Amino acid sequence: MTQGIQRTIGALYLGVIALGLAAEFGIRMPLISWNDPAGTWQAIAANIGLFRMSLLAESAMILLDIGLAVLFFALLRRVHPELALAAMVLRLMQAAVISGSLLASVAALSLVAGEAAQPRALMVLLTTHSIGYDVGLIFFGANTLITAWLLARSGLVPRWLPPLLALAGLVYLAGSLTRLAAPPLNALMQPAYLVTIVAELSLALVFLLRPRAGPISE
Repeated sequence: MTQGIQRTIGALYLGVIALGLAAEFGIRMPLISWNDPAGTWQAIAANIGLFRMSLLAESAMILLDIGLAVLFFALLRRVHPELALAAMVLRLMQAAVISGSLLASVAALSLVAGEAAQPRALMVLLTTHSIGYDVGLIFFGANTLITAWLLARSGLVPRWLPPLLALAGLVYLAGSLTRLAAPPLNALMQPAYLVTIVAELSLALVFLLRPRAGPISE
């Protein structure tokens, strides 16, 4: 049963990574120029269907992440029930905050579909979505730190993986906090997000391809 949960986590995690990268880097970023509101308006207006796909991809990602929150709790609750519960709540909080920020992109889509061009209002909505996403990652950063500790105690993953996940959690926290408090510093640390992709992709592949039966301590 434990190995089945791990494989399911691995598959769902790959889905989260693929959907998240597709929505952000494959669709939104090519359409948005933060220094060119008029150009951004024109790009989205010319690709409304594509922008809508990013909303669907992000919605699907959130649903998969909710499933991951529950499955990680089921897998790790025997390691430390209270911390496993805290990790689940934090991951669900992330899903809730990102869901709320997604409404800003829905409003942006409605704005572009209207008759009057309002590029500055569009950028406000897109910025709200972006900042809301980073706020959600504060909860996810804390979740990742706790999950790294639980996995280190569980014996279910290679020893090198929990420290890498913990580093990813710190990157998420630092990135989100600097986005809110020190935007110039946030711009400098963007390359560090590669650590998060490597860490989460590694976890997904380890669980999917090399699940372990144990040990899991109580």
